[in-house]
Amino acid sequence: MNELAFDGQNPDVGLLYNINDLARNSPGWLDHTVEFLGEYGLIAAMALLALWSWWRVARRQGDDAPSAVAGVLWSGLAAAIAVLLNIPVRGLVQRSRPYVDHPRLDLLIHGGSDFSFVSDRSALTMAVGVGLFMVNRRAGLTGIALAMLEGFTRVFVGVHYPTDVIGGFALGTATALLLAPLAMLLLGPLMTALGRTRAGALVRSAKPVRKPAVRGEPYPEPTTCDKDLAA
Repeated sequence: MNELAFDGQNPDVGLLYNINDLARNSPGWLDHTVEFLGEYGLIAAMALLALWSWWRVARRQGDDAPSAVAGVLWSGLAAAIAVLLNIPVRGLVQRSRPYVDHPRLDLLIHGGSDFSFVSDRSALTMAVGVGLFMVNRRAGLTGIALAMLEGFTRVFVGVHYPTDVIGGFALGTATALLLAPLAMLLLGPLMTALGRTRAGALVRSAKPVRKPAVRGEPYPEPTTCDKDLAA
């Protein structure tokens, strides 16, 4: 794979230069914005998305909340596992960073001395996005979009090849999907048990979820709390 990176006709290298040339021709403020997003902003946004998803499923899904919370928890664990799985992958492939073999790149940040394939951040963010998609489609699609943007920034700043990013997406997706049945087998009962403890508010709302009335059926009787509020 290293030999492919040296080939000027390799589309991976060509796409690397095409995307990195955007940084070369962009104003400084845009370069700094993309750099910040790639290093901190998108990871923080992904964390906030996961926390929002946790709150939403715990507050809105009633008796189904523990299993949904387990799914959100799995998205974070899948990200951590994907990063750990990448350690032997990098050691096996041993692909140099693009700026090592292509000094003409406009390098905005230094990616360190570790190997390039696959991209940790791409694997991490995609694992979270796919994990959330299995719980909530809207949150998952948002997470996947953030992961794709994160991958783009890694090529833009010159620290990864496009195939490093694609490999990260594949690793994150495979980790989140393939290990999900086993993870849910363990996390589902754990979250259900947690819901019965004093920490149950982390798993399900203390207030019962009132389902909307179906046409032709009477509305549910107001609770005592509802009557007090009405008074």
